[in-house]
Amino acid sequence: MGDMANSSIEFHPKPQQQRDVPQAGGFGCTLAELRTLMELRGAEALQKIEEAYGDVSGLCRRLKTSPTEGLADNTNDLEKRRQIYGQNFIPPKQPKTFLQLVWEALQDVTLIILEVAAIVSLGLSFYAPPGEESEACGNVSGGAEDEGEAEAGWIEGAAILLSVICVVLVTAFNDWSKEKQFRGLQSRIEQEQKFTVIRNGQLLQVPVAALVVGDIAQVKYGDLLPADGVLIQANDLKIDESSLTGESDHVRKSADKDPMLLSGTHVMEGSGRMVVTAVGVNSQTGIIFTLLGAGGEEEEKKDKKGKQQDGAMESSQTKAKKQDGAVAMEMQPLKSAEGGEMEEREKKKANAPKKEKSVLQGKLTKLAVQIGKAGLVMSAITVIILVLYFVIETFVVEGRTWLAECTPVYVQYFVKFFIIGVTVLVVAVPEGLPLAVTISLAYSVKKMMKDNNLVRHLDACETMGNATAICSDKTGTLTTNRMTVVQSYLGDTHYKEIPAPSALTPKILDLLVHAISINSAYTTKILPPEKEGALPRQVGNKTECALLGFVLDLKRDFQPVREQIPEDKLYKVYTFNSVRKSMSTVIRMPDGGFRLFSKGASEILLKKCTNILNSNGELRGFRPRDRDDMVRKIIEPMACDGLRTICIAYRDFSAGQEPDWDNENEVVGDLTCIAVVGIEDPVRPEVPEAIRKCQRAGITVRMVTGDNINTARAIAAKCGIIQPGEDFLCLEGKEFNRRIRNEKGEIEQERLDKVWPKLRVLARSSPTDKHTLVKGIIDSTTGEQRQVVAVTGDGTNDGPALKKADVGFAMGIAGTDVAKEASDIILTDDNFTSIVKAVMWGRNVYDSISKFLQFQLTVNVVAVIVAFTGACIT
Repeated sequence: MGDMANSSIEFHPKPQQQRDVPQAGGFGCTLAELRTLMELRGAEALQKIEEAYGDVSGLCRRLKTSPTEGLADNTNDLEKRRQIYGQNFIPPKQPKTFLQLVWEALQDVTLIILEVAAIVSLGLSFYAPPGEESEACGNVSGGAEDEGEAEAGWIEGAAILLSVICVVLVTAFNDWSKEKQFRGLQSRIEQEQKFTVIRNGQLLQVPVAALVVGDIAQVKYGDLLPADGVLIQANDLKIDESSLTGESDHVRKSADKDPMLLSGTHVMEGSGRMVVTAVGVNSQTGIIFTLLGAGGEEEEKKDKKGKQQDGAMESSQTKAKKQDGAVAMEMQPLKSAEGGEMEEREKKKANAPKKEKSVLQGKLTKLAVQIGKAGLVMSAITVIILVLYFVIETFVVEGRTWLAECTPVYVQYFVKFFIIGVTVLVVAVPEGLPLAVTISLAYSVKKMMKDNNLVRHLDACETMGNATAICSDKTGTLTTNRMTVVQSYLGDTHYKEIPAPSALTPKILDLLVHAISINSAYTTKILPPEKEGALPRQVGNKTECALLGFVLDLKRDFQPVREQIPEDKLYKVYTFNSVRKSMSTVIRMPDGGFRLFSKGASEILLKKCTNILNSNGELRGFRPRDRDDMVRKIIEPMACDGLRTICIAYRDFSAGQEPDWDNENEVVGDLTCIAVVGIEDPVRPEVPEAIRKCQRAGITVRMVTGDNINTARAIAAKCGIIQPGEDFLCLEGKEFNRRIRNEKGEIEQERLDKVWPKLRVLARSSPTDKHTLVKGIIDSTTGEQRQVVAVTGDGTNDGPALKKADVGFAMGIAGTDVAKEASDIILTDDNFTSIVKAVMWGRNVYDSISKFLQFQLTVNVVAVIVAFTGACIT
């Protein structure tokens, strides 16, 4: 790493003598300096970087790293950095002790009723009021029990307590083993969680825990940042910092205005490159967790020392706890060593006062209360009958009078009657119910893990048993997500197969290769197959992989183009998002002008084209009438074959006509169409049968996709979501919004209720449309019972819909970290069939508990009748 000092990075030293003096471990920055730096924002941070390091390149030099080549991937150097600057994990909070789990188990409503009844019964069994036998009182000793019965009176209460103890211990043990499993499972997931860094000039995927200070990390849309860093270069980068600041607006980041990136924040748009400056407990997330006591024993010792040195620290920590508790709870999973995500999520859910119980929990709690009330009524009737019988028998039939000396004897009679009443109440309560629920849930969750369902919230397992609607993505869930270009329109010719390179003019071929190679994420690539005879490996965005594969099919290579124009030489990038549905990249040309390459949804991008390349590679006008002809003759036939259609275009800007790059609508306009390609993404072979199973089970499956309406309809027909002759709706996002909104643009539930029952396909939809649909179905009151909706999502913007749904499924492979955070269940294989398995196990929970209730309530009803009748007769 010492060679980095001789790298080509330009460095302009400021007049500070200590700048080039090596500090901690030979590095030019101490841990404290970097922590202080990361607490600054905006202009203040830029000023500090300029004063202390000159610029970001100077900071890199001090950290002995290269902004372009990264670290040297030397084991000794990496270990040295971990020793000096810390490792990239936050030790999780200590798991709940067994006694804490026992206490939580005791909070169950059913168990509370049993506990009260047992204590009362046990206490009364030892009660013996003073009183002697008296002829005037009827020659009875208080209670009419023989000595043996009186001595055995405690057994009833003790038996109830014993059953409660058994239930509590088994429940606590199940919770303990479940927590242990979740921690182990989450630990494995976190070990598999990778982040892209540059080492030795090569892009590498390394485990998040392996990141060190000085690493050059690639940041892209959908990432959950695993460490603090300073931006080196950014393309249209926007960050959601709400988890730290509470501000809902996305913050635009750039190297020259606000370069500070913080761990735990979400990348909502764009891409970039940063130098890692703080990891683990030294990052902003880690500092909060240290204050919350989640940083392990070492940090706790440091905190205690700090408290001794400064009494004010304790109050500041208490304040930080209150302010940042919720934030830290959300961010715990990012870098924990053993994976406390499940525990924190469940604790968060338990601590939220407004969080509703799951459907099953709600029903069982209601049932327990109803049974308790019924038992109370029966016990009260029993006591009343016994008291009336005693009073009538003693004072009416036998004609006795109430004597003062007989009061203790009569009181003991009434105490016995009360004990009998408590016995009836105890018999009425189904003491095995909590245990049955716990065992059934634990068993189902374990089985779901084997069926590629990682259950993050236990109640999601039981809720899936009630599912009546599934809103599924298309790409990767219903389809294989292995995309290939199978048709294309180039130079006025529609090719049903890959054209021979000789069939295309050099200009068209050259423009096409450059447009695809440059205007796609440089992390997306096609790698050689792992095994001989296997397919090439697609790494990164699958649509871009299909386009890069198209370049290779044309006997060209994208890598030399990227080496000629590296990512840091890109002048401006408009990254893909769900609103613009396109991606554009600007490069500087040798003559001083600029060239923009753009790709995106064909019917959207073609509207921005005013020219098209003819068979000779020359420009010709592209009028609205020509566009309509192309849509009718080229795009619609491709879409009806189930192909995704992508338009590839470009635009040149002369040297003296540099536009306002922030005005995207002006820049991405007046385009020249190079090609339209049709990309095939085959339906998973097992999906049609899985959807038939859902339909037979009474579950409606809806496809919600960003694809063209014709493509979506064709795929839906292949999957079996829509059937010939059925009365269904296939709508685009615009038409969907037109139907459900009033003149003021407000959503009306009444209008939505007319749309969703028949809706099967929602195409060209945005994440907002998905959220609107899910919310509308859940809020609908048209049926006798409300709909229970499951939703799949993989993108960052799917978060609101995943949270709103009764059960949110995130894609384990293609899903962003943000989507996984918002979900209840993660599909580890991204397969729709796994959702059907989740429904099956959810229903298994219901069936198992229903069977148990049939048995338990039958026993209890008979027992109550016997106890009631026996008590009243004797």
